[in-house]
Amino acid sequence: MADKPLTAKSSIGDWLKHPVGGPLLRDLLAQGGQTEKALAPVRLLSLQRLVSMSKGQLPQEVIDDMVRRANGGTAPVESDDTEDDDDAVWREQITPGRFDGRTVIVTGAGSGIGRATATRIVREGGRVVAVDVSASRLEELAAEHGDEHIVAVTADITDADGVAAIVAAAGPRIDGLANIAGIMDDMSPLHEVSDAIWERVFAVNVDGMFRLSRAVLPVMLAAGTGAIVNVASEAGLRGSAAGAAYTASKHAVVGLTRSAAFMYAPRGIRINAVAPGPVATNIAGPDMSGEYQQRIAAAMAMLPPIAEPEQLAASITFLLSDDGTNVNGVILPSDGGWSAV
Repeated sequence: MADKPLTAKSSIGDWLKHPVGGPLLRDLLAQGGQTEKALAPVRLLSLQRLVSMSKGQLPQEVIDDMVRRANGGTAPVESDDTEDDDDAVWREQITPGRFDGRTVIVTGAGSGIGRATATRIVREGGRVVAVDVSASRLEELAAEHGDEHIVAVTADITDADGVAAIVAAAGPRIDGLANIAGIMDDMSPLHEVSDAIWERVFAVNVDGMFRLSRAVLPVMLAAGTGAIVNVASEAGLRGSAAGAAYTASKHAVVGLTRSAAFMYAPRGIRINAVAPGPVATNIAGPDMSGEYQQRIAAAMAMLPPIAEPEQLAASITFLLSDDGTNVNGVILPSDGGWSAV
């Protein structure tokens, strides 16, 4: 590590192990009253990732200054080859042609797991109907990949007109559906959940997924083939990962997945779910306080390192593709082993 230049793309773990970078990072943490234990869940992410994850508390200039100081006052030239070359670091491996000729609807495609999934499907030959409530994010995605590969649909999946627009944009063939759009709750325990939080979380996480799946299934039934992947959560497998509303909503996703998988298996349609653990996405987590904060915090102490959206996209595209040919009705934990705890 001593001979290897540190960059903003180097992992936080590598920074902590570095004889110069380690003290710099620990000093930065100490200024905020933290120790390196606070970085344990994100040690596999790049230092650069902290800028976006800090929500403005860590400016880019601070990272740039640390890189210069770690390298004797000069910032090394960064390229795609600058990233950590440790064999233990996961790298996305594209399978060319895996989605050739296929149309896949991806919700939440403007950012996070949805964007990573849409991007991977396109790079593997597919046509993606990219759905999001943010038109600007979809425009960026389409500009990156081209209109012939991305059909951008600005729509709210909780709205009947939005669902109809999505299906119309897909056309007569729908080979896959990735129900990724979702929102978090405020971590409230049951007796403190407001009607507004409950209704909004269920509207997006359950009702929207239900209505879009219901609209897509007749197309798949007519074709005699298709694959649907729902994004559940570790909160759909345990009670200690979120508040009451989010936990209940993701348990509902698990139930709908299993019911539909059973019903449609004889018709050539596979329906599965992925249950992510912690992921570096745009879905906002709340600021917790009160007596229940300590209980949730204690449960979170066993969290594995935070995953990148591309790692979840790898799990989702596996289930959408023919590689998952014999997998149906599965709730696949993609959580770094959290579900084994």
